[in-house]
Amino acid sequence: MLENDRQDPFEDRLGAALRDAGDGFEADRAALVTAGRSRGRRALLRRRTAVVGGVAGVALAGVGGALVLPADDQATPARSTAASAGAPNGEATAATAAFTGDDLLRELKGLLPPGTYGEESGRGSDHQLGPAAHLAYDDGAGAAAIGMGFARVEPGSTHARQLAACPDHNVTPYDDCTSDRLPDGSTLRLYQGYEYPDLRVDTKLWTADLVTAEGQHVSVSEWNSPAEKGAPVSRDEPPLSTERLRTLVTAGVWREVVDSIPKSPKPTRSTAPRTERPEVSGKSVGDTLAALLPGKLDVVARGGQESEYAYVVVDDGKGRSLVQVNVQYGMADGAGQVYAGGEILPDGTRLVTRQEPGEKAGSGVVMWTVDTLRPGPAGFRVVISAFNTGDQNKDATRDAPALTMEQLREITLSEEWDRLQ
Repeated sequence: MLENDRQDPFEDRLGAALRDAGDGFEADRAALVTAGRSRGRRALLRRRTAVVGGVAGVALAGVGGALVLPADDQATPARSTAASAGAPNGEATAATAAFTGDDLLRELKGLLPPGTYGEESGRGSDHQLGPAAHLAYDDGAGAAAIGMGFARVEPGSTHARQLAACPDHNVTPYDDCTSDRLPDGSTLRLYQGYEYPDLRVDTKLWTADLVTAEGQHVSVSEWNSPAEKGAPVSRDEPPLSTERLRTLVTAGVWREVVDSIPKSPKPTRSTAPRTERPEVSGKSVGDTLAALLPGKLDVVARGGQESEYAYVVVDDGKGRSLVQVNVQYGMADGAGQVYAGGEILPDGTRLVTRQEPGEKAGSGVVMWTVDTLRPGPAGFRVVISAFNTGDQNKDATRDAPALTMEQLREITLSEEWDRLQ
């Protein structure tokens, strides 16, 4: 979970997609950044602990009652034609008309309850970063930031499923989350959590994400402070209730905004052989970890992401202990930094161990880690961490993790992981 300022809340949550996941690698931040430059998805590695995918595959909880999407009866402001300057035969790169940043702000204000406005900004549908709107809104109970973002996603893709799924409560703190499938096939996720998953600041973050059957993604975020970060809390809760968030995010005009985003030309299919390894199945990772645990440990909970990350919560009779594993290809780039001062085993495997405080809100939590990189161009990395609590966000429940460092080493070096390559 990261502290960089965002240009808008939508980019921050999606560019990270699980923005808080994988804090288990916090100690190797610089090395992971280096490695990430050669493969963008590696940035997920350090964010997976706090939000398992920020969006792990959990069963969707219905919010109850049928939700009828409101028709967009509101008069649409005059907008410029979104014709492509360089498109062949004068074809438009977006359906019908483009929205300006001012258009989006005007539409947003028209859907909010009466109030006053402070700092505001907007990006039009032809902006290279995509359309967005952001403003400070005060309903009389204190100024609060509200932001919106818009994008297309591939229907049925992993990304679309992640946007619909609630975070794993075992590894990220939040107050409430529901995900519902609407009558038209869209999914709506309503989330009430915190800007900082480690709760070092009391800023609350409430969001609504709508993903339609056609792949239109509309995102609304609100805070109980006048800015996402760096501003003091100004009220107990964000201004819009769950019902108001639902009404706002499902307004028909926002689908028009997504439709107005210029479409990128489809890339030409390459005939070159694929060199990048596929992601490792999260289920395979979890099954392998569970099979390698000592027999005296009872697995009382387990979870993970669709790929590369899994965890189990075990109990040896002395209290619960979280054990997590990350498995990734293509991690050789940062080896010199990550494994500096560590061991190089006879087969060329590089290994480092760490015993350090936990990184979340729990008091007295420790994290014991064995981090390995197999030899070869694939850069196959297996990292396992164990904690003296079943939930990093809660206080320690035992003196030490349920697995010793020697046991962690043995599990991490098992040849069973090589079967996943």
